[in-house]
Amino acid sequence: MATRISACGIIYNVMRPGFPAIPMPDAIVLIPARLASTRLPGKPLADLNGVPMIVHVLRRARDAAIGEVVVATDSEAVAAAVEKAGGRAVMTRSDHASGSDRIYEALEAVDPEHNVDIVVNVQGDLPTIEPADIHAALKPLAHEDVDISTLAAVITNPDERTNPNIVKVSGLQVGPGRLQAKNFTRANATGNGPHYHHIGLYAYRRPSLERFVGLPPSANEQRERLEQLRALDAGMRMDVMIVNNVPLGVDTPEDLQTARKLLGG
Repeated sequence: MATRISACGIIYNVMRPGFPAIPMPDAIVLIPARLASTRLPGKPLADLNGVPMIVHVLRRARDAAIGEVVVATDSEAVAAAVEKAGGRAVMTRSDHASGSDRIYEALEAVDPEHNVDIVVNVQGDLPTIEPADIHAALKPLAHEDVDISTLAAVITNPDERTNPNIVKVSGLQVGPGRLQAKNFTRANATGNGPHYHHIGLYAYRRPSLERFVGLPPSANEQRERLEQLRALDAGMRMDVMIVNNVPLGVDTPEDLQTARKLLGG
């Protein structure tokens, strides 16, 4: 990745071929990785064709060419696996309630001078996430009124419309392939489509992340068990980029086997 400055003084990050140049302040990708997991213990270190899952995610985040990539973890074993693969890890507390809290602690540790303006949160259990989709999450933040951006894909499988494990997002179209989020829900998607499958990757302005982690859980958040509703309930603007792919979230041993197949094992 190279940097150039336009005639009007805007800093652009110029990506490798295939990625558009987006006006963007300094950015960092943070990957929260908690070792404990109810359904899949030791998930970040799960073997995917000879490589720990967290390393697959690390590599894909690097390929997005956004900025430095750091894994935020509560496990020395995860940190060691990341460092063995040539990555950077930072230790965080083990008692965080969410990945957002974990990445905020990590951000303050790796950038106490507050040079970083954009923070991208890539979940550590998305080993098939497309680098181009990580990169796409930056686009809405070119608009000053957007606090947070995220991703979604059009639901094409009818079963997903009634699956409570699939989070659906709805909103107002504000540009090609871009929505302003109005609601997230686990409830059935009804009425005329398209309906959208939310993908849990977020890009924050730094002040927006700081505000978000300081807010108490909202009533809607607690009812739906969806942390992102806290931001909407607080009046924060969250825009959604529509992408073509839903990455596999690895939560169960069955997901792990599927990931191995998808990654060529």
